[in-house]
Amino acid sequence: MSADWTSAIARARAHAPYLAGMLERQPALAQLLAAGDGAGALALAKAAGDGAPDTGSALRREKQALALTLAIGDLAGAFPLLDVTGALSAFADRALDAAIVEGIRRRAPDFDPAAASTGVLALALGKHGAGELNYSSDIDPILLFDPRLLPRRERDEPGEAAQRMARTVVETLSRVDHEGYVFRVDLRLRPASEVSPLAISVDAALTHYESSALTWERAAFIRARACAGDIGAGEAFLAAIRPFVWRRSLDFGAIAEIGRLTAQIRASTRTRTGGSVVVGPGFDLKKGRGGIREVEFYAQTHQLIHGGRHPALRLRGTRATLDALADAGLVPAEEARLLGESYDRLRTVEHRLQMIQDQQTHSLPRTAEAIEAVARLEGLPGGQALLDELTAITEAVGHRYDALIMANTPQGGVQVAVPDQTSLSEELEALGFADPAALSERIGGWLGGKVRALRSEAARRAFEAIRRDLLAAFAAAPDPERALARWEELLGNLPTAINLFNLLEARPALIEQLARILGLAPPLADALARRADLLDPLIDASAFELPGPVDELVHELTRFEPGDDYERKLDAVRRKVGELRFKLGVQLIEGAGDPIAIGHALARIAEAALAVLTDAAVEEFRGAHGEVPASELLVLGLGRMGGGVLTHASDLDLIYLFSGDFRAESNGRRPLGATHYYNRLSQRAISALSVATAQGALFEVDTRLRPSGEQGPPAASLDSFERYQREQAWTWEHMALCRARPVYGSAAGRDAMAAIVRSVLTAPRDDAKLHADVLEMRARMARHKPARGPLDVKLARGGLVDLEFIIHFVQLRERGPGLDPDLGEAVRALAAAGLVPEALVAAHDTLTRLLVAGRLLAPDALVPAPAACMALVRACGYGDWQSLERGLDRARTDVADAWRGAFGETLETDA
Repeated sequence: MSADWTSAIARARAHAPYLAGMLERQPALAQLLAAGDGAGALALAKAAGDGAPDTGSALRREKQALALTLAIGDLAGAFPLLDVTGALSAFADRALDAAIVEGIRRRAPDFDPAAASTGVLALALGKHGAGELNYSSDIDPILLFDPRLLPRRERDEPGEAAQRMARTVVETLSRVDHEGYVFRVDLRLRPASEVSPLAISVDAALTHYESSALTWERAAFIRARACAGDIGAGEAFLAAIRPFVWRRSLDFGAIAEIGRLTAQIRASTRTRTGGSVVVGPGFDLKKGRGGIREVEFYAQTHQLIHGGRHPALRLRGTRATLDALADAGLVPAEEARLLGESYDRLRTVEHRLQMIQDQQTHSLPRTAEAIEAVARLEGLPGGQALLDELTAITEAVGHRYDALIMANTPQGGVQVAVPDQTSLSEELEALGFADPAALSERIGGWLGGKVRALRSEAARRAFEAIRRDLLAAFAAAPDPERALARWEELLGNLPTAINLFNLLEARPALIEQLARILGLAPPLADALARRADLLDPLIDASAFELPGPVDELVHELTRFEPGDDYERKLDAVRRKVGELRFKLGVQLIEGAGDPIAIGHALARIAEAALAVLTDAAVEEFRGAHGEVPASELLVLGLGRMGGGVLTHASDLDLIYLFSGDFRAESNGRRPLGATHYYNRLSQRAISALSVATAQGALFEVDTRLRPSGEQGPPAASLDSFERYQREQAWTWEHMALCRARPVYGSAAGRDAMAAIVRSVLTAPRDDAKLHADVLEMRARMARHKPARGPLDVKLARGGLVDLEFIIHFVQLRERGPGLDPDLGEAVRALAAAGLVPEALVAAHDTLTRLLVAGRLLAPDALVPAPAACMALVRACGYGDWQSLERGLDRARTDVADAWRGAFGETLETDA
């Protein structure tokens, strides 16, 4: 629809006295607007302050001209809503900056902002921070200062000078005269505003936000940005308090706070203004049910919960945030669209209310005649049409906002009576616990101060809200005592458990899942005891989806915070990898995914982590030592890493190599010879993967398959690696090379590694010696590494090791067919070529599924408790334990038959 400037001006003259008066007082602007020259009018408005006697006057003149231009362009349909609010916000930035300079110059008249820092950090919050100011918005900046940099007279104390500056800012912007005003300024969002000065030192503000800030302040800082003064210093301050705003763990307690705040706002709006509860005369479009504030709270609530884990949600604009929530799958796309369109429409009507008399109002007029004027200004046929539209909008918004708050608000804030020992014991007996009296005494100990996380009254109330459901879930758990013991360990490791309790109350389905995790899978229970926030990802719809390809995972793992150093990057990767591996573990125990697919996913995660952390190590190392020209670090994966199927217990078998001339030297400020350079760099890269940081360990790295063996240097040149493999390597090393896969390096570097591997594996060899070496190696392994138990499907005779030996023997003997590092693909290729029995395909899959699932559910390779047996049955796709045992026996028998066919030797499989 094309802009209608003539209608806009006519409606403004007829229904908006403020705009009508401005059109009379600004004839040059009116002429440009009547001609439809919006760009020309904006340019003229920006220059309206030229020649003014002082800063305040210049800003007031510009504000009036800008407000008129934007209003008429808005009414004409020429300026979209975000363009209007963006232009007003940009002007607020310029005005605040000019007022800061004015305030400094009153005490330091020679100050030149082009030559020195103001020492003042102005942070915009609310609609100003989001770039969404409306026509009559006030602004809510926080003014901070750096005592070392604030320009002032020598005799002025920094704090006093800052207060004078702040008072001048308020005076310059808020003063009203015949030219109007610039902005009303509200400084009450500053820390401890009831007792603090108008401007606060940076250090004092940091202390406040790190120690005593409230939930509403977190919500306020979602939309904060550095807008004036020293922008760089303001951005650094916001980066410093980022952990306060964006918490890594889900915080459903924040929803409770916002829910209480919503109820207070609705009640106080009715009490203070006598406003209507439903749309009609006096209804508050901003604070009423289903109004502007509730759309903003809807977006901010999701940001508070998920923004710490999803950096893509850390946006200031409400519409942009709603779109991002939909893109992340956290809210339905249709709901985000409805709320976004409703928000825009409510903001547009709010603007019409404010255009009429330039008043900071959000409420519909109290008379039918005045509502009619608002509707006519908007171009609607009448007041009833406006009321009908607003009723539909606010009902739709209010319904969705109420559902969000009610569905996610924990009730732990309600006073709940804690049962005495007798009634608790009776409750536990009814749930079926074996020794309810003893357990009642244990729980009494938790609540009596033995557990740090339950010492506060708030924590005990939050725990009491979930206690019955939690104990019922433990009673129904596969191993109640084990689950309780792990729960106690988890609580003992937490400084506070309120967030955990709130999460479990907000998402009751997690309670049963938690009990199963604690009772079934010791490795997952151990991980959860160290990091309770591992439960957080399980509320996402993606919890039971497999992670994507390696490049997508690399992108996900490299979403570092701005300014993160090397150590923080190591921690960030460990956190994210821990979450991904934990989700895959839950999929296993819930029987929600094929263990082979989960094993592939674990390998992709490991490869992505290796790429990200090796890149970080290389970058850090180059800072001191530079690069070796025409050379790069390369990594070859072997074993399960090379084959692309890991378990939760797998280490990473890696060989570190480098290309180029080993006699070269690096070009950094501390140069090193190439061999020394790559040995030290590979040690750094290994540490990046394996050293425990504040977030724990990541992977065990095994480099014993390198040419120099366990005692030699960790890295070798490509040339020396090839020479070793051709001239010195043992048969078992070539067998290991059958699982080799390039996992780090440029495309050219990976091709070079792959070419060497293939050349070595396809070289002619003595078949009789190969046959004898394979048998001798397997016999030695059987003597020194026997099976640990009946479920050790790797080392038991007829298990995966025997299958691998058969496959590698055939691969080396045939010198070509089936040379795939993925053992499953190699088996299929060799079976298709008639080189191994077809039965090995099913045997491989059976054994691999049991290996991947068993590492979680039976980590000691012994038959676990009945409930864990059933979880293993589900994970591997069987109907009962007997069927699983028969499947395992069949697989081992098929491997033994294939062994006899390949080597003429009978295996004792006990099958």
